[in-house]
Amino acid sequence: QAQLVESGGGLVQAGGSLRLSCAASGLTFSYYTMGWFRQAPGKEREFVAAISSSGGTTDYADSVKGRFTISRDNAKNTVYLQMNSLKPEDTTVYYCAARIGTYLSGSSHTRRDLYKYWGQGTQVTVSS
Repeated sequence: QAQLVESGGGLVQAGGSLRLSCAASGLTFSYYTMGWFRQAPGKEREFVAAISSSGGTTDYADSVKGRFTISRDNAKNTVYLQMNSLKPEDTTVYYCAARIGTYLSGSSHTRRDLYKYWGQGTQVTVSS
């Protein structure tokens, strides 16, 4: 049974940083593209960042480009999201997700319906 477990969320002041981690088990991690999504109450879950199976290619939503960095350690079956220059509008629940496949192709990696496994989410709160 595949499982994704996020950690690292919390409360931070605007301009601060957090690093989210997502530990995967029960799947061959290096076969999966990994993504981070976020969902505010009453809103759809939105794409934040994705990374190819090797870690060689990344993509970001425009709203976080230049502030967030996604990375992965295949030896540790873990994907990370380094979040810098946090803003109050970044406040929400963050989810990691796994999608079978090697590459980031077109825009399919931004589609939440194409990810097979999801974590339970971790809350990030940015105070102004």
